[in-house]
Amino acid sequence: MNLTAFNNLDKESAIKELFACCGSNRWADGMMKNFPFTSEKQLVHLSSQIWYDECTESDWRESFTYHPKIGDVKSLTEKFAGKEQAGVAVATHQTIEALAKANIDYENKFGFIFIVCATGKSATEMLALLEDRLQNTAEEELHIAMGEQQKISIIRFKKMLPDGDFSFLKVSQITTHVLDTSTGIPGKNISIRLQAFRNNTWQTITQGITNVDGRIPDLLPQQRNLKPDAYKMVFDTGSYYSNTKTFYPKVEIIFSTFDETHYHVPLLVNPFGYSTYRGS
Repeated sequence: MNLTAFNNLDKESAIKELFACCGSNRWADGMMKNFPFTSEKQLVHLSSQIWYDECTESDWRESFTYHPKIGDVKSLTEKFAGKEQAGVAVATHQTIEALAKANIDYENKFGFIFIVCATGKSATEMLALLEDRLQNTAEEELHIAMGEQQKISIIRFKKMLPDGDFSFLKVSQITTHVLDTSTGIPGKNISIRLQAFRNNTWQTITQGITNVDGRIPDLLPQQRNLKPDAYKMVFDTGSYYSNTKTFYPKVEIIFSTFDETHYHVPLLVNPFGYSTYRGS
C-alpha cells in the first residue's frame, strides 16, 4: 500500500491502521483531523508534533498498554534464542532469565512494560539497556519510553506503507560513536545517556547502548529536533573498562546545539585519557 491507497480508505479503516502504529486515542484522533495526508513527510511530522505537543502522560501510558508483553522466559526465548537472524547473536539461557527478571523489576518500578525500539538489538544489548534504565527516575523513564514509542511509530508507518516514500528520513539529530584508542577498535556495549538541564538538574531524555561499530545512530526519533540549548552526553566508561583500571569511571561531555542540523558527538577514549570534537 502507498499513501494514495491509504488516503482512499474510509475513515474507520484509516484510524484503525493508525492506531496499530501507536495505541493512543488522542494521538490517532489528532492524526485523523489531518486526513487525508499530503505526503509521508507530513504524516511523520504530524505524528511527532501531536505526540510531543498535544499528548500527555495518560496518552503515552495508554499507548504502552497496546504493546505485546514479551518479558517472560517463553516469549524471550522465542525472540532471542532461536535461529540467528540478521547477525544478532543467539542469547544464552542465563541472559534470557536475567532479561525476564529485569522486565518484571521494570514494570514493578514504573507501572508499565519496558518500551524500546528493539530493531537490531541483541538480547545482551537489551539486558544492558534495561538494567541501565532501571536506574532512572520515573519522570526520566516516562519520557524515554515515549521517545521510544515515536521511533516504533515511524517503523510501523513504513510497514503500513511499504510502497511509500520515506527517503526524507534522516538519522537522529544527535549521534555518537566511541573509539577505544588503546586498542584501535570501536567501543561496543557502552551505555550512553543524553541529558537536558531541567528543573535545576540534569535529566536523562534518551539513552542507548553502542553497537558493534561503537555507534548509536538512533538516540532520538527521526525528524525529532531538540530546541537549541546545552545538553550533556554521559558515557559509562567504568563498566566498559570493568576488567581494566581506568581513571575515568564516567565521561561527561556538555555541548551546545544552535539549530536543527545534525550534531555528531564522538568520544576517543583510553583508560587514562579521552578527547572529543564535533564530528560529521
